[in-house]
Amino acid sequence: MKKKIIRNIEWGILVCTILLIAIGMVALFSATQSTEYEELKKQIMWLIISIPVMIVIICIDYELIAKVSPFFYVICLILLVAVLFTESINGASSWFTVGPFSIQPSEFAKIFVILTFSFVITKIQARGRDEISRPTRLILALLIVAVPVFLIIKQPDYGTALAFLVATVLILFVAGIKKRYIFSCIAIVIVAVPLLYFFILPDHAKSRIDIFLNPDLDPRGAGYNVIQSKLAVGSGQLFGMGILKGNQTQLGFLYPKSTDFIFSVIGEEMGFVATAGIVIAYVMLITKSIYVAKTAKDDLGAYIAMGIAGIFLFHMVENIGMTIGLLPITGVPLPFVSYGGSSLLTNLILVALLINISGRRQKAIFAE
Repeated sequence: MKKKIIRNIEWGILVCTILLIAIGMVALFSATQSTEYEELKKQIMWLIISIPVMIVIICIDYELIAKVSPFFYVICLILLVAVLFTESINGASSWFTVGPFSIQPSEFAKIFVILTFSFVITKIQARGRDEISRPTRLILALLIVAVPVFLIIKQPDYGTALAFLVATVLILFVAGIKKRYIFSCIAIVIVAVPLLYFFILPDHAKSRIDIFLNPDLDPRGAGYNVIQSKLAVGSGQLFGMGILKGNQTQLGFLYPKSTDFIFSVIGEEMGFVATAGIVIAYVMLITKSIYVAKTAKDDLGAYIAMGIAGIFLFHMVENIGMTIGLLPITGVPLPFVSYGGSSLLTNLILVALLINISGRRQKAIFAE
């Protein structure tokens, strides 16, 4: 059985992940030399911690992991409440500081929200596949996502909250929700966006949208980061200016260059070839994730895999989009590439779940 599972794993997922981590480490090496590579060292430490965690998750059947996920989901909710009472960092109360490390519970919440949401949907559909389209059942399932999203918005961290919503929409789409709900949600979003902008969003969030539409409104203030980011990406041209040789990166014009704008560092110092390689690697990773969802042995595996694909898709599009001025800046990290221990561990756990599901597909068990 174990040999058949290993033989059927989507190894392309792991290859893409390793490639992205490698590029990220090189970029962090360049971006952190002014701080004696402090963040790079922490990232390597988190990577070392993540490897045995991945192995354990791959070895345990994902159905068992999903069954116990509600327990960890509740723990995540408690942490999301507790983190609201911590000291604000860069305008958000999102981290617990433990010695030299910062832990972000909203990152780990991604794992257990996807698992719990998928598990609950399969339980609802055990009575009939169309049960998920019943309003009462649907609202019950959506509360699993709504509660942590509300707590994350309170931090405030709108980017991470949007990642949850994208994953939720994709899971519901795969679950076969009736199209009228999808169209209704689109209509609600169209109506809600202007209302959110004028009456709900805080001033700093409105400022980000205004600057996104016209960075020159405040070139030395709110528009500074995106202007410098676009300069960095553009100056890299085809092959880049060389590692440790980027003007915007090494002279301190990019901030924060190890997290939000790591893609700009890569664009400036490694050029279009490297940035195009990153995009291709993400497209392959997301495509493989969707393929795992299509070939999963059961609905639970399909929903989990599609939710993970949604997380990776949103983070890739938003981070790269904001660094080149196509999307508003939200502080969303680039998976596997940006510095962040919680983010790296979370994303590698998601990859381990994909490998877990792919290895236990129907053909892995019965094909000879």
